[in-house]
Amino acid sequence: MTHTADRVDSLWSAVVAGDEYAAAGIVIAALDGGMPAEDVLLDVIAPVQAKVGLEWAANRISVAQEHAATAINDRVIAAMAHHPAARVEPRLGRVIVACIDGEWHALPARLLAEVLRLRGWRVEFLGAKVPTQHLIAHLHLTGPDAVALSSSIATRLPTAHATITACQAAGVPVLAGGAAFGGNGEYARLFGANAWSPDARSAADLLAEGLPKLTVNAHQPIDDLPHLADQEYTMVARTARSLVRQTMADLAERIPAMRQYTSQQVDRTAEDIAHIVDFLATALYTDSVELFTGFLRWTADILAARGVSGRFLLPALDVLALQLKDFTRASRFIKEAGDDLDRALDPA
Repeated sequence: MTHTADRVDSLWSAVVAGDEYAAAGIVIAALDGGMPAEDVLLDVIAPVQAKVGLEWAANRISVAQEHAATAINDRVIAAMAHHPAARVEPRLGRVIVACIDGEWHALPARLLAEVLRLRGWRVEFLGAKVPTQHLIAHLHLTGPDAVALSSSIATRLPTAHATITACQAAGVPVLAGGAAFGGNGEYARLFGANAWSPDARSAADLLAEGLPKLTVNAHQPIDDLPHLADQEYTMVARTARSLVRQTMADLAERIPAMRQYTSQQVDRTAEDIAHIVDFLATALYTDSVELFTGFLRWTADILAARGVSGRFLLPALDVLALQLKDFTRASRFIKEAGDDLDRALDPA
């Protein structure tokens, strides 16, 4: 008897080897052996995909390998949908599943869409990076019972807020999910989503409990996010490119070794700083310094896995703080995050 853990190990080996046929064979064999399709999706494919992300973060697989493995998992999901064990006639309402505009991690949403189909919903999966205006037009066209919005990247949270509000204004309740909304759904609640779920199973369970519980909220007034009145988010977001350029220039003055960087090293450094600015802007939008500190700790771990000291982030924060010295919240966030990172890098 093949155990779930063995299937996970076998699928992992297949996707890392780039063997789509072997990967599909493992999944089909599981279905043939009587494993429920939902369990195949969430207890075999989902853990493998999670491992793909972890292995990339640990620098044990490349970006190209990560993309290839994700593509294979996506095609395996498509293949299993044609298996008799995964065919369920829709008997419930209609749900739209979509990723927030700018969100390219579509597999979590795809898994949710497939689970909902298996539970008997009529599902339309719109995929990655769905522009809000097109999503709203589609809601008006199709009249779904709910829309499930997915986002893994925290920097898409301002867009997620606008999308949630727009969906609700169109009369459609919103179920939010994905890592971007926080470990306990705190940002989904902040933005007034009708419900939040940490995973596909609980999302399907929420919908099964009854859509009347997903009551439509009124448009959220700005008074519910009073911190945005200081305009710091707007100013940082609008000047992000110039902040990155100036930070790069100031760092080159502070760290002469940067002048010897290859073009690739310069590009990667600029990308890292751009991410810092983007996450700072998002932290200002949500008024959450924890979002910023968490990102910096994660980035330090990523850099360490690639043989670069996370202490490089500290002078970058210093020069960014000088540019934003007149911004009260931004200055506080940078200082608190810098102090937190310094402690994390040198706990003694």
